[in-house]
Amino acid sequence: MNIVILGSGNAATHFGQQFQKTGHHIVQIYSKTKANANALAFALHCAAIDQLSELDLHADLYLIAVTDQAIVSLVEALPKDIKGVVIHCSGATDLSVLAGFKNAGVIYPPQSLSKNKAVDFSTVPLCVEGNTEENSAALFQLAQTFAPRSIYCNSQQRLAIHLASVMVNNFTNILYQMAYELLAENDLSFDLIKPIILETAEKVQNHIPITVQTGPAVRQDSTTMQKHLQFISNKPDLQQIYQLLSQEITKRK
Repeated sequence: MNIVILGSGNAATHFGQQFQKTGHHIVQIYSKTKANANALAFALHCAAIDQLSELDLHADLYLIAVTDQAIVSLVEALPKDIKGVVIHCSGATDLSVLAGFKNAGVIYPPQSLSKNKAVDFSTVPLCVEGNTEENSAALFQLAQTFAPRSIYCNSQQRLAIHLASVMVNNFTNILYQMAYELLAENDLSFDLIKPIILETAEKVQNHIPITVQTGPAVRQDSTTMQKHLQFISNKPDLQQIYQLLSQEITKRK
């Protein structure tokens, strides 16, 4: 396939690399910042543009890989006579945002992507949706060339996956940071709790999370919980988080 990538960030970089590795031809990289377009285009050996008027209108696939906030304005600026399939890779953006195009779809990776960190796409289930059965099948086939665990899912299912990903990635990470700060305030290293972080992550690979739940809340150990709350009495936000999460654990006992 001949592919145009609209965007030059993390998702654009990873998808561009994967498309190229699996034999597809990247025609252009578009970015409003020419230097960013040039950098990715150089790595992928293709043309760089910063004006949509220079867009190649004969490509097979147009991947929109920009921030969620920028998708709508970019879509509105794209020529509507594009014959190729126009897709985005957002988890929280409905397929309907591409309703102005005859051929449209989504390929969403529920994975945290960084330019400088390799991703093993053989383990990442890309979420695929097309506006027709034919487009769904074509995009699914494309996704499976480098991500064999890919699945079909509609926009609502994709949003659920995106929200779940935020919960297990972003929410847990801020809890790690709060734990880091709590330990640092008491002259302790975050390294001390890295083993339990790994242990918890490993357990949920093979179990439903609630079945391996441990801690004072699941034991209804109110004495220990009160000691914890007293210990962080100068941190009302952390107290509230502690109480809410403990209530959720107790509810599921």
